[in-house]
Amino acid sequence: MDNKKVIVALSGGVDSAVAAALLKKQGYQVAGVFLKLWPSFNEKQAQRVAKKLGIEFRVLNLRKKFKKKVVDYFLKNYKLGLTPNPCVVCNKEIKFGLLFKEIKADYIATGHYARFQRGKLLMAKDKNKDQSYFLWKLNQKILRRALFPIGDYAKSEVRKLARKFKLPVLDVPESQEICFIQTNIADFLKKYLKTKSGRIVDREGRVLGEHQGLWFYTIGERKGIGIAGGPYYVLDKDVKKNILVVTKNENDLYKKALIVKNINWISGKCPRFPLKIKAKIRYRHNPAPAVIQRNRIIFDKPQRAITPGQSVVFYRGQELLGGGIII
Repeated sequence: MDNKKVIVALSGGVDSAVAAALLKKQGYQVAGVFLKLWPSFNEKQAQRVAKKLGIEFRVLNLRKKFKKKVVDYFLKNYKLGLTPNPCVVCNKEIKFGLLFKEIKADYIATGHYARFQRGKLLMAKDKNKDQSYFLWKLNQKILRRALFPIGDYAKSEVRKLARKFKLPVLDVPESQEICFIQTNIADFLKKYLKTKSGRIVDREGRVLGEHQGLWFYTIGERKGIGIAGGPYYVLDKDVKKNILVVTKNENDLYKKALIVKNINWISGKCPRFPLKIKAKIRYRHNPAPAVIQRNRIIFDKPQRAITPGQSVVFYRGQELLGGGIII
């Protein structure tokens, strides 16, 4: 590992701190960089980690680019009635995109729970913390220079290593799912997209009430709809007519197929179809057996709340084959 320089994206949390400590122990020339992406982000904790490890540290201000590439993408898609995943875009465009361009190094390392071995992107050892889902947009060129030092560890083991290395991160809370949202998604959207009232109707078109903006609702949710006689579930959104469609029958939410766009194959090669896979339609979804036929995925069993804008990711065993965006 002599003279091999690794830039570690230090967030100030446990995972990236332990990743940096492990790489230093392995003999890499390690430097830490804190990505300043949003006004609320504070680099002091990351700086303390770097000082404890005795590694070079710098702050990279990417706020303007992050706003344009990630936050604006997030808001634009919500305005279109979709439910996007900003972390997927951030990994491709910022953490593994701009970081490679901005800083010269042999490798870039992060605290992601994932593994890359012999050209294959694999699930992490800790299945509850596995983050391979968020990395489906990456390619071989990027992955060959990416390191995931904690991918072979369980979260409990990572915490033990943090104590062993005496890292100043043991009191740091778990990071939020969407890093630039400090309160909740509804409040964030209200600030940037405001409200836009429209009708709430059932499947037959009967008017049941009024919504305050389609972007406040996600397919399958039942809380916050605000009409009597429920529970009702969000079934669909008609953006052109600004209509929210709801149903009392939860079975209406189950569908056996979806169409996917913007597919990326981790290998760089399109496989032969039809291809048997397990597909994950959201981060906390259990991968479900399916067949993919180019841009159409047919599940063995109907899946609940397939949501346009979300990422669908394809697995074969432990290997992440690729992914795309649900339309």
